[in-house]
Amino acid sequence: MRIAGLQKLTLLDFPEHTAATVFLPGCNFRCPFCHNAALVLGAGDATGDTPVEEFFAFLDKRHGLLDGVCITGGEPTLHKDLPVFAEKIRALGFAVKLDTNGSRPDVLRTMVEAGLVDYAAMDIKNARAKYASTCGLDKLDIGKIEQSAAFLMEGRIPYEFRTTVVRELHGFSDFEAIGRWLDGARAYYLQSYVDSEDVLVPGFSAYGKAELETFRRLLAPRFGIVGIRGV
Repeated sequence: MRIAGLQKLTLLDFPEHTAATVFLPGCNFRCPFCHNAALVLGAGDATGDTPVEEFFAFLDKRHGLLDGVCITGGEPTLHKDLPVFAEKIRALGFAVKLDTNGSRPDVLRTMVEAGLVDYAAMDIKNARAKYASTCGLDKLDIGKIEQSAAFLMEGRIPYEFRTTVVRELHGFSDFEAIGRWLDGARAYYLQSYVDSEDVLVPGFSAYGKAELETFRRLLAPRFGIVGIRGV
């Protein structure tokens, strides 16, 4: 397991938890608006990595200060030793939040059914008709995304769906389609696009708060919770 980044404290990433966040490198998507290209591409320079042993030593000293760990990426489910990593975290008494793009439903299901995930956040890149292009791919098995979403909607653990909203990629009709697709889901968040020097493809822009609120009102009847983040 390679830990490409460690945020030692977050009050935002894991709802109702004080947590640390670990960043695992590599991703099977190439979303052009991704703001962390080096992490997604799994850049070979490991000088900023945190050794796994060092991470667990850090975690062992945070009892009473932290109560959870967010595992994010990149795409964490690409790492074959992810279940063992999560199991070690939980064995120390910390809850686990898993971020995923939903492309590996079997891994997601196996980890949830094994009791290794306490909360899941799944990215919804766009309406299904535009999914592959939004992910920067020529081809995409949308069935795997649908399987992951449907599994989470069974409600075995708390979960959320979330979309990074990009003016050039998302519009009213896209959110209408997402609402129909995921109707009845527990929670859905609109995340404002944030530009970065490390964005995979420069040139994208964000909607304003009032425009995001219009999307939120459109989606509100479909979901238990609809929120806006990043503005």
